[in-house]
Amino acid sequence: MVSRYGHVMTINDAPISALPVPTADDVPEGVSRLWSKAQEAFGFVPNVFRAQALNGEQFLAWWNYFNLLVNKEGHLSNAERELLAVVVSGINRCDYCAVSHGAMLREYTGDARTADLVAVNWRQAHLNPRDAALAAYAEKLTRDPDQVTPADLEPLRAAGLDDHEILEAVQVIGMFNMTNRIATAVGMVPNEEYHSQAR
Repeated sequence: MVSRYGHVMTINDAPISALPVPTADDVPEGVSRLWSKAQEAFGFVPNVFRAQALNGEQFLAWWNYFNLLVNKEGHLSNAERELLAVVVSGINRCDYCAVSHGAMLREYTGDARTADLVAVNWRQAHLNPRDAALAAYAEKLTRDPDQVTPADLEPLRAAGLDDHEILEAVQVIGMFNMTNRIATAVGMVPNEEYHSQAR
């Protein structure tokens, strides 16, 4: 597959996206800077950064909110946010996000076994009560949003989450449901590096 930019990004001869993937010469300066920072920090540029950069300004708007919710200091721990990402992505069968955020969950918890189990069936992972309450809520809001009511927040409160933590959990769950659909729709392929990260 050759993009209109004349650039093909592949992993094992498979394109990383069903849509054209731009080069650094084709993207806004902010995207180019982000790619450089990622390369410096991780040793690679996540494919989501490349695939979504086809619409550079929209990608930067998505990234700013995603980065705020997932990477900056917030009300939930990094491990809790990654737990939500993996639960939602596993339920949605989003390969890219389940693999990439599974790697981050391993990184933050130091527990590859639990991270792998969460991606398949969080109930088998023997989570602590707080994490289990977060996972259960993420599952319901992802699978059955039309059946969610304010009463579904009570198990989160019972597990010790305050209102700021609950709202952040809802925002992270919503972000990953949206991002999963983008990644799945364009057939994003996870970077090879994620498979061995933190193992």
